[in-house]
Amino acid sequence: MTAADYHALTAPLRARQARGERIVFTNGCFDLLHPGHVEVLEQARALGDLLVVGLNDDDSVRRLKGPSRPLFPLTFRRAMLLALRAVDDVIPFSEDTPLALITALQPDILVKGGDYAPATVVGREVVEGRGGQVVIVPLVGSWSTTSLFERLREAQSPDTCG
Repeated sequence: MTAADYHALTAPLRARQARGERIVFTNGCFDLLHPGHVEVLEQARALGDLLVVGLNDDDSVRRLKGPSRPLFPLTFRRAMLLALRAVDDVIPFSEDTPLALITALQPDILVKGGDYAPATVVGREVVEGRGGQVVIVPLVGSWSTTSLFERLREAQSPDTCG
């Protein structure tokens, strides 16, 4: 997508922001939605007036996670996220990072899960540069999409215990 595309997609959200609402943003592949995702999204939503989720499109998930991913196509992943009460909008992006989307949206708060260090969060400079903040929310449990995929693969392999 181009910067103009993102600007058009985010215009209604920025209008709400201009009325005083605080936009919270987070992003990810959300390839296999699990309780850890739901907890981070709920914590993120509690930080502002609306939560916008940037969602990697299918091609970017494949580039980042490998040829067997995503498990669910973009339309299904987007629908699952929009079904959550914490999520107000989901905007797909095609790049490997959401920097162009963050730049267009100009969120007040940028949220990532506890496995990130603030200095490594993509878009930090954009958000902090306009007076916003980056928040790292603690992870609950040891949920990991990659480890869930590994467990599913192991469950599919033949039993060698005899």
